[in-house]
Amino acid sequence: MKRLKLLFGIIFSATLLTSCYTEELHINDNGPTISLNQLLHSYDLWYVDINATQGYGETPFMQIAFTLTFNNGRLFANNNLVGFGSQGNGFGVQIGNYDTYNMILDVNHTIDGFNSFDVYQIDNNTIELYNPFNDTSYFLNGYQRSTFDYDFVFYDNIHYFLQEYEAWEKVYTSNYGAINEFDNENYLQFLSGGNDSTFRSSQGVNVNNVNNIYWDYTGVYGVGYVSGNMYLKTLTLDYDFFDNEFFELSVINDGTIELYHPSSGTVYEFEGRGYIAYYRTSDTKGKITNKKEMPKKRKQKSHKVDNPRENTRIGS
Repeated sequence: MKRLKLLFGIIFSATLLTSCYTEELHINDNGPTISLNQLLHSYDLWYVDINATQGYGETPFMQIAFTLTFNNGRLFANNNLVGFGSQGNGFGVQIGNYDTYNMILDVNHTIDGFNSFDVYQIDNNTIELYNPFNDTSYFLNGYQRSTFDYDFVFYDNIHYFLQEYEAWEKVYTSNYGAINEFDNENYLQFLSGGNDSTFRSSQGVNVNNVNNIYWDYTGVYGVGYVSGNMYLKTLTLDYDFFDNEFFELSVINDGTIELYHPSSGTVYEFEGRGYIAYYRTSDTKGKITNKKEMPKKRKQKSHKVDNPRENTRIGS
């Protein structure tokens, strides 16, 4: 009798454990799932967090994109800060086409050709695009266009903005302020690539073709941040022969900047000449590295960024 009770007990316990196990699997199997195409469409913009990139390879179009948008097989990107937030209704320009199956994303870029990515959903608004061809992962954060902070991204990447014109021509000098050496400089150029911090200046006058500008000096420049003021930056031009020139840098619109020279009290305005549309990795640019939110450092990797703040875009 004791043996019979023991046998029934074993059978009952086994049945109970099997029932619990089956129920748990049933719950998990019926969890909510969406297709990759639905996932990519769930956000208007995917911000490319280049600082979170893992691996030492490079996918050219990913290196220069601030945002990507997946729209019914068409791939859009914001590669430039000129027109950022207004070009293509905020989505940028079409850079190619894409297709999805299972959790694989295939991209045909207009210039760079075919790339394929394994896609992993990290959380509700973060995905990983792993390129097995170069063993590199890119991480994208999803945002709706209505809440995406175009203004913050623009001002956080002024270093890039300066590089998006072949030259900057001085169009205004205030009639107040002390006479100083910089009064003689009429053109500035901020070069992309190389050490990512090279500038050139020219004292040429009324040069119609930027390719004909004679550059009198080549040096190193740096862009800095002003605590508590997102819209104001600092610009330092290193002129070895008479020390550095320091300015407060403000953006008037997408093609005009203001430089205030504190040591003399003079205000200058420069307009961009020769807009550069960036599409390839050979056109990549650099920037300063001491920001906590949404910094875009092409071909450089560091920490992951936080969510942006809401704001409106500058006028252009």
